[in-house]
Amino acid sequence: MEVKEKQQPETENLNRYLKDILKMHHFLRLAIFLILLGLIIVLISQCQWIEINIIYKEDIVNQENLKYELITEEDNVEFTASETISKVPEIFQCDNIPPSLRFDCHPEDGSSELSCKHRNCCWNPRNEELHSIKDVPLNIPYCYYPRGWSLYKYENISKEGNDISGFLKQIGESFYKDDLPLVKVESSTVDDSILRIKLYDPLNKRYEPPWPIREDPQPFIRKNVDAKYKLDIDDTKPGFKVYRASDNTTIFDSVEIGGFIFADQFLQISALLPTHNIYGIGEHKASLKLNTNWQIFTLFNKDQPPIENANLYGAHPFYLIMEDSGKSHGVLFLNSNAMDVILQPSPGITFRTIGGIFDIYFFLGPTPADVIKQYSEIVGKPIMPPYWSLGFHLCRFGYRTLEDTKKVWNRTIAAGIPFDTQWNDLDYMDKNNDFTYSSKKFKYLPEFVNELHSRGMHYIPLIDAGISGSETKGSYPPYDDGIKEDIFVKDGTTGKPFIGKVWNSVSTVWPDFTNPKAKDYYFRMMDTLHKHFAYDGAWIDMNEPSNFYNGQKDGCSQNKLDHPKYVPKVVEGLLATKTLCMNAKHYLGVHYDLHNTYGTSHAIATNYALTKINPKKRPFIISRSTWVGHGHYASHWTGDVYSSWDDLKMSIPAILTMNFYQIPMVGADICGFNGNASVALCNRWMQLGAFYPFSRNHNSDDTIEQDPVAMGDLVVKSSVRALTIRYWLLPYLYTLFFRAHQFGETVARPLFFEYTNDPATYGIDTQFLWGNSLMIIPVLDEGKTEVTAYLPRGLWYDFYTKKNVFALGKNYTLNAPLDTIPLMICGGSILAIQKPGNTTTSSRKNNFALLSTLDDRKRAKGELYWDDGESSDSFEKGQFIWSLFLIENDTLSSSKVKKGTFDERIILDEIQIWGIADVSQVVLNNRQQRFEYDYATDYLKVNGLELDLREDFLLSWTYVDSELEDNSDKK
Repeated sequence: MEVKEKQQPETENLNRYLKDILKMHHFLRLAIFLILLGLIIVLISQCQWIEINIIYKEDIVNQENLKYELITEEDNVEFTASETISKVPEIFQCDNIPPSLRFDCHPEDGSSELSCKHRNCCWNPRNEELHSIKDVPLNIPYCYYPRGWSLYKYENISKEGNDISGFLKQIGESFYKDDLPLVKVESSTVDDSILRIKLYDPLNKRYEPPWPIREDPQPFIRKNVDAKYKLDIDDTKPGFKVYRASDNTTIFDSVEIGGFIFADQFLQISALLPTHNIYGIGEHKASLKLNTNWQIFTLFNKDQPPIENANLYGAHPFYLIMEDSGKSHGVLFLNSNAMDVILQPSPGITFRTIGGIFDIYFFLGPTPADVIKQYSEIVGKPIMPPYWSLGFHLCRFGYRTLEDTKKVWNRTIAAGIPFDTQWNDLDYMDKNNDFTYSSKKFKYLPEFVNELHSRGMHYIPLIDAGISGSETKGSYPPYDDGIKEDIFVKDGTTGKPFIGKVWNSVSTVWPDFTNPKAKDYYFRMMDTLHKHFAYDGAWIDMNEPSNFYNGQKDGCSQNKLDHPKYVPKVVEGLLATKTLCMNAKHYLGVHYDLHNTYGTSHAIATNYALTKINPKKRPFIISRSTWVGHGHYASHWTGDVYSSWDDLKMSIPAILTMNFYQIPMVGADICGFNGNASVALCNRWMQLGAFYPFSRNHNSDDTIEQDPVAMGDLVVKSSVRALTIRYWLLPYLYTLFFRAHQFGETVARPLFFEYTNDPATYGIDTQFLWGNSLMIIPVLDEGKTEVTAYLPRGLWYDFYTKKNVFALGKNYTLNAPLDTIPLMICGGSILAIQKPGNTTTSSRKNNFALLSTLDDRKRAKGELYWDDGESSDSFEKGQFIWSLFLIENDTLSSSKVKKGTFDERIILDEIQIWGIADVSQVVLNNRQQRFEYDYATDYLKVNGLELDLREDFLLSWTYVDSELEDNSDKK
């Protein structure tokens, strides 16, 4: 016991000691843990810092092997993307991808880590790290493709030059199921500047758009072409790379980017692009130069007043790029199914569609004008408009009677406003039914049309896409005949005509324009109407097709076409919103595939009908809905724009992009369609609208009257002034339309088309050009009487004062009084002009003049194309004049570009030369000529010429200084 008692304190001390030691170890372990944790945090933040500071260099994109550079303060490590996969640990397959290079693997809402990993993709919802990256918004995909992600591999590839043929064999399965087990890949050399790459199902026929119809249906097989492009593939990865042969600029690289999917209802391809200067992908309300910071553009035609971030009336999956070198290229993704096109700041692009195939055309330019011409070789060149259509047009939804129409028509004429064509919206119809007119409210419409024609004016009525489906049997031939011939779009379940509702009193059915019998049916309906009153053109509307129901009255059935696994980002999120059910049946397939082409099929049938009604005259058609190749048959207006200053401004990029798509005859409703226009807005809009290629004032029935006279004296004064200038310039404008029709050129064009090496022009969409000579600089802000304009380097002349300035490629301030739209003419231009009348009919009887503006080398050039203005075969029959005018060596010469004949005399009465030094003598065809010279403006005018432009001529001059020198030499 004593021993125990003696040992107990020692044991207790030892226990206490051990406990103290253990406590110290706890603290030590805790300290070590905290130190290690701190080191881990530092390492993680350092890794994040490295990721944030990844620099993706655009000049590296242009190299044959795409490279990434990781740049830290300590060292530079450079490696190719393929090397990254093998050298970087597995965890970095996801973490090492810069935010701008993250391509969305989960485009549907509701992504989660679980759903993302299920797709074998990377998950990173933490975007706080991106705050330090300038101008990158926080909508970068949480779920994105890792490097090396692939569902296919190449097999049996053969390559000869740029021609590739082979297969992609499925090695994985996408979330969207029904992936094609085998994809055929083939490229075709169209010519030295056009490459086609097609990926399709070799085992089963899939839908391809029936339009555009190529005039040369032969396959694109052209060997031994010295192409401007090169095509490469990597046998180990799906995708391909297209680059410019001259400088190795990569223009489309889908090799290093994951996400290639070819499922039955989900097709996707992504690519890296060489620059952010991208245009097109319409129809949308957007700036001319598109934003590449995570923008989505949905292409699915819809009756949707133009607002931002919405799918509108047309689908044009085509883009144009200005490369940093000043060269240009374009890409057409020929697929008419509903699709999303996504731009991101890599820069990169994703095409994501829900049907069809991949059919991709590359146009190598090298100028933007070249790209558009090459595009026209595939989609067709635009229709040649009749001359009268270049005049001013007037319309309103809400001329409730013929008397209302005539009242506005009369006061417009009385005000002296140049005016060519009166329109009527559906007010003229009987019960809003196509191919009828009201025997009460528009009883004397035929007589009114005859009166218009007697004055040299024209008339256009509205024709909606839908046909009334509820009239008493035997009372309405458009329905009865359509039923008899079985040409209406059918319900996908019952096989009976699909029934919806538009303006008709009870129900609406829609002609199926893919049915071979539909064109003759439409001709008979339009011809019957034409026999009642001889209209001059057609306005086809509601042809997206629009529907007041979401499908049928009770909606659409549950089926995979109306409810696909992926729905593009359409307004309201349902494909059948305000249109037909996707399972509705056409002769050529289901509406799911053909929806975006419906408006163009309508335009083709209308063109056919008008051509048969008046075989010798050019058809004139304005359509709301458009698709690729539409301009070959009809023209376009930009729909139900709002009466707002923003819509005024945004109308400029709208008409410019339509010119890219080979639809040069385009305009917005002047003063706006929806809402009440203010006097200030309508005043400036009439000025801008006078320079739309298609110039029409039009508004809705629930707004105030907005024809110029209704808006008051200021708007009348502005309208007279601006439209008089338009009519004065009509020969120049007509020549531009001829060049568009003949060569695929633009009529209204952005500045960068002419100044490709001036990057300052790449984003300008508040001013634009007619051709290469006339710059239009509208006032786009309320209350402004000055406007800032960018003048590219060179000599420019003020249209009103004739004074010139040698611009240095910078902004200039121009005066813009309330009744004036600033206009500038480029030095080096010769514009054919004509004394204006109040109609194009009267204008065409007047004498011509040439307006010449010398450049800094005292040179200028221009041309004139002239025919009878309406015959459909003038050019083919050689019944025209086409003259080139050239100033050099103090001589203006005229010569024929191509010889033709023209029965009428075309009198050139006056020649103006701006920017010319003091002239002492003028000689015309070796005979001395009287002239006027203005020292204040360096302006020479020679008039009373009585020259017949069918004959060539020479006009030369000498200067006062040169005459003095000659006399001095003689002495």
